[in-house]
Amino acid sequence: MSEAAIARVVPDLASFSVDHGFEYAIGDHDVEVGSLVRVPLSGRPRRGYVVDVYPGDASHLKEIRGVSGDLPVFSPALLQAIDELAAYYVAPRSVVLAKSLPPNLPRRVPRLTLPSIPPSSSPAPAATAAAAAGQPGGHVQLLAGAGWGEIIRGSVTEILSAQRSAIVVVPTAVEADRLLAVLRPDLGARVLDGHGDDAAVTRAWSEAALNPGVVVVGTAKVAWWKVARLAAIVLVDEGRRGMKERQTPTVAAARLAATRAHHEGLTIFHLSRLPTADTFARDPLVVRLGGRLWPPVEIVDRTGEPPGSRLFTARVTDSVRATLRDQGRVFLFTHRRGYAPAARCGSCRQLRLCPGCGARPDAGAECRRCGSGLGPCSNCGHDRFEPLGAGIERVTEEARRLFDPGVASDPVADGPALVVGTERDLVALRPVDLAVAIDGDGLVRGTNYRAGEDALAVLARVAARVRSGPRHRLMVQTASPGHPVYEALRKADPVPYLEHELSERKAMGLPPTGEILVLEVSDADEAGDEIRAVSETATVFGPAAFNRGQRWLIQGADLTEPKQRLRAVIGRLREHGARVRADADPRDL
Repeated sequence: MSEAAIARVVPDLASFSVDHGFEYAIGDHDVEVGSLVRVPLSGRPRRGYVVDVYPGDASHLKEIRGVSGDLPVFSPALLQAIDELAAYYVAPRSVVLAKSLPPNLPRRVPRLTLPSIPPSSSPAPAATAAAAAGQPGGHVQLLAGAGWGEIIRGSVTEILSAQRSAIVVVPTAVEADRLLAVLRPDLGARVLDGHGDDAAVTRAWSEAALNPGVVVVGTAKVAWWKVARLAAIVLVDEGRRGMKERQTPTVAAARLAATRAHHEGLTIFHLSRLPTADTFARDPLVVRLGGRLWPPVEIVDRTGEPPGSRLFTARVTDSVRATLRDQGRVFLFTHRRGYAPAARCGSCRQLRLCPGCGARPDAGAECRRCGSGLGPCSNCGHDRFEPLGAGIERVTEEARRLFDPGVASDPVADGPALVVGTERDLVALRPVDLAVAIDGDGLVRGTNYRAGEDALAVLARVAARVRSGPRHRLMVQTASPGHPVYEALRKADPVPYLEHELSERKAMGLPPTGEILVLEVSDADEAGDEIRAVSETATVFGPAAFNRGQRWLIQGADLTEPKQRLRAVIGRLREHGARVRADADPRDL
C-alpha cells in the first residue's frame, strides 16, 4: 500500500502510559502530523494528537471519528522538539503536545495583506542574514541597556522582508504591549499579538500558522506556536521568573527556544543587560551595543556597623533626603514582601538555615516549615540573629518615620516622590532619580546556586529604572562590598563574573554543566526507596519536609537515564493519588 492508511495518535490523557500512542485507521479523513482528531478509546470518544502517518493494513483497526479544527497544531520538526522537552522535564507526552494548541480550535482565516517594510539596520548582520536565508544562525547575545524595541525591529526586519517569520518572547503582558506599540507603526499587520482573550489569541495563532513574514509578540506561551517559515526566536530578559513555567512541566523559554532551534534550524537572539549563565555556556556571539548597560551604582559598605544597626545607613538617609529636597523621585527596593522573613547571624552574618529542610527561618527557636529546632549559628556558635534585609512592610514603616508619612507602594502613581517596592513592581515603575537596594546581601546570599546570578540581574534591573543624570544612581547597602556581584554591578560589566560563575558551577557539577531535578511528592506513602534507586550515577538528596509530603533533589552530570526511570515511578505515585511536581533546573532550592 503506497498511501498512508494508519495514523498513530497520542490520546489527550495526562499519563505516561499513553506516550507511545495507538494506531487508528485514517479512513476518508484528511490528517497529517499535528492534526487534532477524535478517536474511540475505552468505549468513549477522546481527543488526540496525530504524531505519525504511514501505510499499512488498517482493516483490523478502529477508525478515526473526526478531525477537530482546520490546521495541524505542530509540524514534524516541532514534534521532535516537544518529545525532547517531554523527556527532559519528565512530563507525559500529551501534556507537552497540548502546549502547542491555541485556546480554541484553529480555523483557516483570510490571508493577511502584509505591508512593505522600511529598512532597518541589524545589530548582528551575519546572524540576521543567515536567518533570512533559512539557515541556522546559532545563538546571538545582544547586550544593551536601552532601546530594546528598536533593537528587536532591526533584528527581525530583514527576516520578515525575506518572507520568513520570527517569535519575540517577553516576560510579562505589560512588556508585550509596550513592544507592540514600538513595532506596529513600521510593521503594521505583520505584527501579531500573542496575548489577550481566547478568540483573539486563536485568530493570531491561525494567522501566524498561515502567513509567512510575520512576527509574533507575547509571553512565554508563544514560544510553542507553530509559525509559518519560522526563522528566529528573540528572547527578552530570559532569566526572569516569567520565562519559566511554575507548574509541571516547568519548561524554561530559553530551553524551549534552543530545542526548537536544534530541530528546526532557527537563529536565537538573546536580548538583555547581561547573559544568563545558561546562555553564556552556549558560547554565543556576543554583541555589546552602545552605552552603559545600566546607570552608575554606588556600593554602601556596612561592614563596620554593629549587629542590629538601623535599616538605612547615614549615607543613604542623607542621599534620600537630598533627592526629595530637590524634588526628585526615590525608589526603595526590597527583595521580599511581608516584614522580615529571614535572618542572619549577628556576629558572622552568615545566612541562617534550617538543618532539617533547608528553609531560611526567622530569628525564632523553631523552623516554621518543618518544626526542627534551630539552635545557635552553625558557623560561629553565636546565638543572636538579626533580620536579613527587610520585607516591604518594615521598609515602608521605617521610610515613613524617616522621610515622608505619605510614602507609597504604588509604582505607577504620579504624585508620591518616595516609592517602596519589590521586583514585581519594576515593570510598572516610572523612572526615578535615586534607587536604593536596602540589603543586597538578602539576594546575593540566597540558598539557591543561582543566587548570585539572579541578584546581579535583579539589581541591574533596579539600576535601569534610574534616569540619566550626574547625581542619579542606584545605592546598594551591603556587608560584603567585595563580593563579585557588586564588582560587576559597579563596573557595569557582567562578563567576568559569569566566566567565574560558570567555572564554579562546573567544579560543583551544577547547571548548566550538570543537571538538577527536584521532586515534590504530596499525599503519598513512602516513596524513598523507589526514588533512591533511579540511578547509580546520580546523587539523591532528601527527603526534606514539604507541605504534606517530601521533597527530593537529584543531581548528576547527565540525568537522562534517571529521568527515564522516574517516569514509571511518578506514574505509579499519581495512579495512587499522589501529587507530584518535577522541576528540572529549578530556580529555587
